Amino acid sequence: MSQIDKLIARLKSKPKDFTFDEAKALLESFGYVMSVSGKTSGSRVCLVRNKKVFRMHKPHPRKELLAYQIRELIDELKQEGLL
Repeated sequence: MSQIDKLIARLKSKPKDFTFDEAKALLESFGYVMSVSGKTSGSRVCLVRNKKVFRMHKPHPRKELLAYQIRELIDELKQEGLL
């Protein structure tokens, strides 16, 4: 089982300690590219794939995503046919 397969399985289990870095690595493996909206974007990040934009907030000061962010991530990947 590859690292990406392990991340997918971990994401599907909806863990409370899924980090932003893990989400970013997973999305980048599917071809998403991270884009920040200028100097004043703060914690907002856009991940773009085939002109499809997925927006999320980079959590701070914690590293873990909140439950709603994990749900949104799963929904995005299912909608794109990647899960």
